[in-house]
Parts: sequence; structure tokens; C-alpha cells
Amino acid sequence: MKLPLADMYNKPDERNLLDTMKQGVIGKPLDRPEGRLKVSGSATYAAEWKFDGCAEGVLVLADIPQGEVAKIYDDAVKAMPGVLAVIADEAMVRRSTQGTAGKAPVQDVQTVDYFAQPVAVVVAETFEQARDAALALRIDYKPASDLVPYDPESPDAKVDEPSDSKPIKGGDLEQAMRDAAFSVDVEYDTPGHASAAMEPHATIAQWDGDHLTLHGSYQMLAFNVKEIADCLSISPKKVRILAPYVGGGFGSKLGITHEAVAAAIAAKKLGRPVRVVMNRQQVFQTVMRRSETRQRVRLAADAAGKLIGLGHEAHVSNLPDEDFAEPVTQATEFLYGGENRLLKVEVARISRMTAGSVRAPGEAVGMQVLEAAMDELAEKVGIDPIELRKRNLPVKVPVEGTPYSSRMLVEALEQGAASFGWERRKAEPFKTRDGEWWVGMGVASAARVNVMIPAKARVTLKADGTALVETDQTDIGTGTYAILGQIAGEMLGLPVEKVKVVLGDTELPPGAGSGGSWGAISTGSAVLRACEAIREKLAKAMNCNVDDLEISDGIARHGGTRLKLTDLVKGKDIAEIGSIKPGKTFKDYSQASYGAFFAEVGVNAFTGEVRVRRMTGAFGFGRVLNAKTARSQCLGGMVWGIGSALTEELVFDLRDGHLVNHDLAEYHVPVHADVPALEVILLEERDAAASPLQAKGVGELGICGAAGAIANAVYNACGVRVRSFPLTLDKILPELPDPFMQTA
Repeated sequence: MKLPLADMYNKPDERNLLDTMKQGVIGKPLDRPEGRLKVSGSATYAAEWKFDGCAEGVLVLADIPQGEVAKIYDDAVKAMPGVLAVIADEAMVRRSTQGTAGKAPVQDVQTVDYFAQPVAVVVAETFEQARDAALALRIDYKPASDLVPYDPESPDAKVDEPSDSKPIKGGDLEQAMRDAAFSVDVEYDTPGHASAAMEPHATIAQWDGDHLTLHGSYQMLAFNVKEIADCLSISPKKVRILAPYVGGGFGSKLGITHEAVAAAIAAKKLGRPVRVVMNRQQVFQTVMRRSETRQRVRLAADAAGKLIGLGHEAHVSNLPDEDFAEPVTQATEFLYGGENRLLKVEVARISRMTAGSVRAPGEAVGMQVLEAAMDELAEKVGIDPIELRKRNLPVKVPVEGTPYSSRMLVEALEQGAASFGWERRKAEPFKTRDGEWWVGMGVASAARVNVMIPAKARVTLKADGTALVETDQTDIGTGTYAILGQIAGEMLGLPVEKVKVVLGDTELPPGAGSGGSWGAISTGSAVLRACEAIREKLAKAMNCNVDDLEISDGIARHGGTRLKLTDLVKGKDIAEIGSIKPGKTFKDYSQASYGAFFAEVGVNAFTGEVRVRRMTGAFGFGRVLNAKTARSQCLGGMVWGIGSALTEELVFDLRDGHLVNHDLAEYHVPVHADVPALEVILLEERDAAASPLQAKGVGELGICGAAGAIANAVYNACGVRVRSFPLTLDKILPELPDPFMQTA
């Protein structure tokens, strides 16, 4: 069956196209082609490019929380050895750019919106000279007279509804709560989180006449070009960005940030390349944070444990005039039933750095709370937590009535439970003791929306029988180089060793970028489309229908005819650009990836310390494009879940809003000692509505709900229900029973 190569994805592609190919590389756990470069230190990251005459810039941060720059005393600093300039240009940005903005964020750094906002950049011949001069720069400020609160719970904080997230209402939730045989009405809170990517934000800027080139660490180049151009009031056509290797982003590099604009302005002023690299403290203090949340969950169930009502309301924060609000209820909308419902998010306007997308915005914190509340309901109803979830899976999305494209949640719960040994779980706390440790098990569902955004890619079948894939899509450690090579290799019948993938250059066709778990399905679908067009030309050269053409190991076959691709192309390259755009399938179906988490924890009876002993995750996200990179994404998400449950927390001083723990010494991400053996189960399926690849996003799925499973395991172990994340020992210890008590 032939499907038109239309841009818009309006109809589910039922052809199972990749399953009909003969090369056999799709889905295989192949190594990353750039892996050796990365582990050997040979891959060149943003700050590592070498350019003659490159000057070094260091950002200067405000030491007041709100106000205006009154005067910069730069004469003494300019006289310091090696100093070239002190710049506080009005085009510099004072806020991070939201992902997919495609335009400049708030500019004019003379106005201070939050503590440690960049207000200037000092440029010198060496980094040490620039750093010392930046520390010596004295600035007078005029404090703001009308202060914005620093505490999201302050009664003085203005609260509004986000413009892009309207409440979802159905039926009468209040009445459902009154009628319920069993109900839960609880409030949880989660702290703010930092992306804490390994590579700090860095940019090297250089001008050639009126054309700007940036070597930087960014996630979404097609949008970033527009953002930097808008900041500088130039045409996007005069901007080139190169980011072939990015050392992690997790949302913090979705949009252009302070160092990029500062480097571009300084390079223009000095007429030479300028490098600006944020130090770790500056990254924590200035780039995107995940908002803290306060969440109220209401669950109303009948006598059989079937939900008749569901409420999920969230209180989050951001700076005044920022459109983004943490979409806490995003998965709650479609995950469970309950015809009477209220889902709502409100935003408190406060003075802290910009709140924006941090890995799995919405579900990462919303799911862990919802899943903890579901555990509370299961206990009240008196049924197994897995059974409660299975009883409450709706046929269609409540309120809006949209059907599901696919949903592997039951399979994830059942297969995960079987592998984990859930049958050994004791339903009541205090039933399992191992020396000093109370031991318990917990479960949680996983869900993350599936998103496609417009993407293009060029594929060239070379005259020498190799293939070239080109797109500005980035690889931030997710495996994009490998996956795109596998798609092209499968479609064109070539071993992956004969497919070269070039990424991270805005002179190439614009990919989807890395964010929202959409990179693989969006840009991967564009690669598929380009390969389809090439196959059409090869079939014509073979005088056969494209559906009858078989290619493997560089040999094209039809009937009794066998031709090498090198002979078939007759010495000429065949190049095609494929493109994809989301269409009707994203309106006609509710699309998400699903899974389930199982955790076993130990809670020390004497200290309240929590240790995750083992963890299993089972995940269904359509076709698995590369089993190794997919597993790695799930593992990474589960590690994030451990951090969200037990250690990670942004701490702000409520007197002036400054971030207290602004480095990896005090912001506690999980380390090797915190992470036990993790098991990942990949559930193969085909979701034709999600993409022509029949794949869905996996990058963020592994975090969505993981912390809830750990919290539920803590309760099952020691009977302490902590409703404030992270679950640190100071919250658990006061509620523990006599440590010498044995099993109940």
C-alpha cells in the first residue's frame, strides 16, 4: 500500500513500513557511532573550539533581588591587566528563553528581576583576567519600591491562571466526594528542581561582516536561530549555530540564554571571537528552574473502587509576565476515569529566576503526587494498588471523549509486577524487617504525552553506495546519531557503518530539536520520508513497484533481478528532503507513552534514612528504534525519580529570593551509592497514529511517576506517609515507631 508523502500527518500509517524492510538494524541495541569520541574526550563541545584571538567573557550577576542598575564603576576594572571591555548592553537578556519561543526573552539587563540576574559581561584576554575583573566590578543599584514577593505562598503574591492552561471541569466533583464510598482529599508539595546538566552553558561567538556564527550548547537550533536574531535585531538568515555535541540539557538549553547573547554582543563590539562560559553556580542561579508545586488531589470512589470523581489542583510560580506554568495536571487529564472532575493550575508571581521546562515538565511532579494519592485510595478501598489502577482506566479520555491511539499500561503493570515479584509484597506496613531496616514495596503508573513538531531532514544516497543524513537536529546524549542512522540504514538497505549522520548545524534542514521527547519521532519521521522518496526513484530505475522492491546489504532485488546500489544509481547521488508536521492524528487521538514503576526500599528504623534497594520499570512507547539507547533513557529517568523522591530540592532564602544551594555539592543529585540495580522492560508495540515510524517519545517517560512508587514503598515499609518531597529523614524519623519493634 502506497501512502502519499504529504508533510501533514493526518492519517495513521498502518503500513508497518519498517517491519517490511530487510536490513534488520531497526530496534537493535547498537552502539552510538559517536560514543568513542565522547568517552575518549575527542568530541568537541561548545567551549572547546579553538579560534585565534578568542577573548574570554565572564558574566556579572546582580547582588540585589529587585531594582535598577544606577551606575557601573568600570574605570578601575578596565585598567586591570588584560581587560578589553565591560558591557551592559540593552540587548542582553535578563531571563532565559522558554522552549520553542522562537523570539527574544525579556531584555534590558539594567532592570533586575531576581537575585543573581546577569547585568553585565566583562571581557579580557584570558579567563582568569575576566573572572577577576568581574568579581572586582562595583555596581550601584536603585532598589525597587514595589517589591514582588519571594515566597510563592506569600499572601502578597499575585495569583493568576496561565494563558495556555484553562481548567478542565466535568460534572460535580463536590457532590461526588460527598457520595463516595471511599475518598481521598490530600495535599502534597514538591520543591523546585534544576536541570543540572553535566556540560555548563557555553557559547563562542564570532562575526564575519554582518553574519554571526555561534558554537554553543543548545537543544533546539531551528528556534534558537530566531531567538538570537531577534535579540540582536538581525535576520535569522545571518545567523549560523553549530552544536554537534551537547553535554545534556534536560530543558535548560531549549532556548537561548544569557551567555549566548552576551558573547555575540561582545564579539561584535571587539571585532574578534568571544567565549562566554557560565560557571556551575551561575548555571544554577540564572537558567530555567522547575517550579515548586503545592498540589491538592481529590479522589472519589464507589464501593468497588471505581473512580466517580477526580480533582487535581496545583499552585506553581513564575516571574511576572511569563506565560509558562508547570503543566502539573497534564497526565491526570487522560490517565484515569472519573466523570466528575476538576483539573486546574494557578501561578503565583514571584521574584526568582525564570521557571520553565525541566525534564518531563508537568508529569514529572504531577504524576508522583497523583500516584501517591492513588496508593492512599487503594489502602482505603482495601484492594491491591495495581488492581485499583486497572479498574480505573477509561475507554476514552474523560470530558473530551477522545479515543486512545494505544495504551500499554495494563501490560506494563502486569509484566512489571511479574518480573519484580510483586506477589511477595505485604499489604500492610511493618511486615518485613531486615536487620535495622523496614522493607516495603511500592508501585506507580507512568505516562508522558506524545508530541510531534515540524521537522525536516535531507538524506543522500551517494554514488559510492553510502548514505548521508543531514539535519540541524541535536543529540544531547539521547542517541540521535544512532537512531537516525538506523532508520536510514533500514530503509535504504545499508549497514549502519555505511550511513553517516551529520547533526547540529543550522545550515542543514531544520529538525525538531531535542526536547519534549519529540526528537526521534519527528526528525526520525522526516528521515523516513526522505528515504521513501529515494526508494521511489530506485524502484523506477528497477522498473518495479516500490512495494515490491527489496534492498539489503547494498543490493536491490526484484523478482530475479539483483543490482548493487552503486550500479543502480549510475554514478549519481540521489538526495531528498523529507518533512513531517503534526496533523489530524494529534487531534483525533489521545497519544501518550505509558509504563509502570516498582520500587523496593529500606527505611532505617533508627535514623529514618531511606535506601532504594531495587527498582523495575516496564515501558510501552510504540516501536523501539534502538533498544540500548531507549533503555538508557529509561534508566536515566528512573535515576531522576530517585532524586525527586529522596534528595533533589532547590532551596531559596525567602528574605531576598536568592538560591542557597547553587552547586552540585549542595543540590543533591543521586550518585552511584544511591542507585541500586535497575531493571528496564521494553514493551514492543506499534502506534500508527503517533508517527510514520509507529514510535512514540521515550526520553522523559522514565521519570514520570517514579518518585511516587518510591514514596509508596516507604509507606509500605514503615507506615509513614510523607506528603512533602523529597522524603528526607527529618520528615520520616519523628513518625517512626519504636526502632526495637519487630514486624507487626
